[in-house]
Amino acid sequence: MALSYAARRRWSLLILLVGLPVYIVAAVSLTGWIDARFGRLPFIAEIAVYVVLGFLWMLPFRAVFRGVGKEDPETAKGRPEDRP
Repeated sequence: MALSYAARRRWSLLILLVGLPVYIVAAVSLTGWIDARFGRLPFIAEIAVYVVLGFLWMLPFRAVFRGVGKEDPETAKGRPEDRP
């Protein structure tokens, strides 16, 4: 079942305000664990880990975020002056 535009907006706001900070804490904790377990990674490898983790969080939510910044497709069919 596809989510409505309003539901996708609500979910995206919840994901960004709650889920993303939780994910950031988890990613920093993971890199801290790697640092404690194996020692400090080289600078380039550490940057690569953060870049991969930065892209990894959004992959499951692509469908939720797609088109949220645009107008509601149900209500905005065009400008009123363009209609006959």
